[in-house]
Amino acid sequence: MHSPAAPRWIAHLDMDAFYASVELLRYPELRGLPVVVGGRRAHQPQTLADGTRRFAKLRDYAGRGVVTTATYAARAYGVHSAMGLMKAAQLAPDAVLLPADFDAYRDMSRRFKAAVAEIAPVIEDRGIDEIYIDLTELPALRERVGHDPLSSVRALAQEIRNNVRAATGLTCSMGVTPNKLLSKIASELDKPDGLTVLTMAELPTRIWPLPVRRINGIGPKAGAKLQALGLRTIGELAQCEAPWLIERFGRSYGQWLFDASHGLDERPVVTHSEPVSISRETTFERDLHAVRDKAQLSEVFTRLAQQVAADLQRKGYVSRTLGIKLRFEDFKTVTRDLTLPAPTGDAAAIRRAAGLCLKRVDLSRRIRLLGIRAGSLARPNAAAPAVRAATRKAAPDTAAAPAAPLAAQSELPLFDSPA
Repeated sequence: MHSPAAPRWIAHLDMDAFYASVELLRYPELRGLPVVVGGRRAHQPQTLADGTRRFAKLRDYAGRGVVTTATYAARAYGVHSAMGLMKAAQLAPDAVLLPADFDAYRDMSRRFKAAVAEIAPVIEDRGIDEIYIDLTELPALRERVGHDPLSSVRALAQEIRNNVRAATGLTCSMGVTPNKLLSKIASELDKPDGLTVLTMAELPTRIWPLPVRRINGIGPKAGAKLQALGLRTIGELAQCEAPWLIERFGRSYGQWLFDASHGLDERPVVTHSEPVSISRETTFERDLHAVRDKAQLSEVFTRLAQQVAADLQRKGYVSRTLGIKLRFEDFKTVTRDLTLPAPTGDAAAIRRAAGLCLKRVDLSRRIRLLGIRAGSLARPNAAAPAVRAATRKAAPDTAAAPAAPLAAQSELPLFDSPA
């Protein structure tokens, strides 16, 4: 807990167009151009005889992949993350198309977080390209410069940004306010390469004019309901009484809306949290049929199991609940789960369990998306007693049956159609 006498300062750091920016380090000739990340491996740039590179263009894309990210030059055409690539091609046909390289992005993510930790070690990891930082107890905050009461906050935040740039060559944007909710909003106000420091006194001028959807936690449905009630800005929401909001949104969410609109948020910066699950999924370029495309589906299924196993190993977990996710041609999504007698991190065991889940699904419709999920995570050492207990209690045929090798499992009739 920070001292009551010390004002609370929480930063939200968000890397600017992260995936695209990493690619621009690799291909500096693309700086300033509209670039979209989200293609397949076939869209890898080709190096020509004279040393120059030929890049794929968005206009030549065919399929239904989605935009992973885009440079700010591409965003100016209306291209944004999660947009279909075919739609993006209509908006920016001459944009360069690059395949995603998540190994490179994860490496750069580790580097920027290490650069922040050198200065401010109290960090909450919020994903590959964003973190919260508690600056409150850092001695540098007490080194006021001149008459500006916020000079030390700005100087410290700028030092962090400079260190990130020195370590990665990339820019980031930061919002620094008394809490996480406001800092998340503030980090977006001066993107890219921006620094915004706000106090509670600036709430009416900087926060209240913004749309309600700028509050992290107000999604499309709540946003639409607020708009139907005539509440479009955060300031309009702040004018509502708490009982009125509770009546329309329920006790918990209604009270949260009231607090959020007034910039109230006491959540701490959580430096460590255990993941709930680990999953991998893929969306196919065309809908696949369980029988006619069995070989391709089986190959993808094996690869997903191997990726989940590798993720578990890298993060130091085993899983006892394995599941699958299927999205069909009509966009209906189904999930199935299976709890094992003992936790595992083995790719073959994961594939076998996921395959048993698959047998509980009607596969007569074409498949659009396929995924495998590992839940009920535990550390291997903590799981060891449970493994021994499960082995003692398990039926002899369950306990003794080894998992089939991956090569053998790939031949299992996992995609037989009931039709």
